[in-house]
Amino acid sequence: SAFSGESTMISGIEFSKRVLTRNNLNLAYLRVKRNKGAAGLDGMTVEDLLPYLKEHKEELVKQLAQGTYKPQPVKRVEIPKPNGGKRKLGIPTVVDRLVQQAVAQVITPVFEQVFSDNSFGFRPNRGAHEAIGRVTSLYNQGYHYVVDLDLKAYFDTVNHDLLIKFIGQYINDPWLLRLIRRFLTSGVMNGKLFEKSDRGTPQGGPLSP
Repeated sequence: SAFSGESTMISGIEFSKRVLTRNNLNLAYLRVKRNKGAAGLDGMTVEDLLPYLKEHKEELVKQLAQGTYKPQPVKRVEIPKPNGGKRKLGIPTVVDRLVQQAVAQVITPVFEQVFSDNSFGFRPNRGAHEAIGRVTSLYNQGYHYVVDLDLKAYFDTVNHDLLIKFIGQYINDPWLLRLIRRFLTSGVMNGKLFEKSDRGTPQGGPLSP
């Protein structure tokens, strides 16, 4: 497989180089633009992103390559859940979304090889329709009971050290692990109030899944 050997590279190419290739960044830009979405803390919209990149792309790539890039805090919004509660979302700035998307594109193929064949959430070419198809075929095989479980506030309580340790079992690249940790610890702006994020993963960015 392309991922055997050193877990700091894919097919002999370091993760930092993969994330920062022109192709990968362009693809990330197109996806962020296509997904639209609200502006983050700095008020920059997806429409503003291209003019910004034309002026600052080299500087951005340099900061990323040198490990000096610092993500901004996410903007806290709450959306109603079907059961009446509220789901907390953290909206990263569009530039941070671009970087997260670029990282997600590179690490997704690694994790797709180890994820369960029975998981369907937030995975490429999988979703509710495929899950329903699987359930239908299981039903036809004679399985007729469903167990419905939900872990309360799971994403809000994820331990960063454990998460990084698990990621490191598949991608042991210091550059990438440091960048992911920076996103985990960038904090939350709740109105005018800054909240540190020493645990939990923000839901709402391309890297969240």
